[in-house]
Amino acid sequence: MDARDDRFRRGTIRAARPEDAPAIGIVHVRSWQAAYRGHFPQEFLDALDPARRAEGWRAYLEGGMGRNESLLVCEIKDQIVGFAYTGPCRDGQGGGELRAIYLLPQDWGHGHGHELAASALEELALQGFTEAMLWVLEENLRARAFYEAGGWRRDGGSRVIEPFGFPIPELRYRISLDMPRP
Repeated sequence: MDARDDRFRRGTIRAARPEDAPAIGIVHVRSWQAAYRGHFPQEFLDALDPARRAEGWRAYLEGGMGRNESLLVCEIKDQIVGFAYTGPCRDGQGGGELRAIYLLPQDWGHGHGHELAASALEELALQGFTEAMLWVLEENLRARAFYEAGGWRRDGGSRVIEPFGFPIPELRYRISLDMPRP
């Protein structure tokens, strides 16, 4: 079996540890650079720094984690290829929130995102949430199809945020944590 075949292996999902921060930073930046190409300014994407992202994730993992927040990683052969970040809904809508889910681009389409999403939803359910929501870039059709295949449905919510100095139109999706998912 060559290294390429390993991408089809089931990933190991576990809670992130502070020493995972550098790998999480790389996943975060590489996935943004691929997923948001053509949607975010290229100079912004080119300037993203995995080490800077890693610093933020390390601080979070070393004590910045809030109540009912979790950060899960997906590993394949001891290499972190993705992560999912969950917590209570931040927009006053109640329930839990899938705040982020990212994979290295070379690991897209092999089922690891579905493994991570299922584990993240299980984590939210264990914390007592009966519903979860997420925000997704309106133009990110690949991500929207991924969520819809996992049972998520648009709820009519939309917004435009500008955390980086340019507008980002987003759509809100929801899923019940009490029902079986595809």
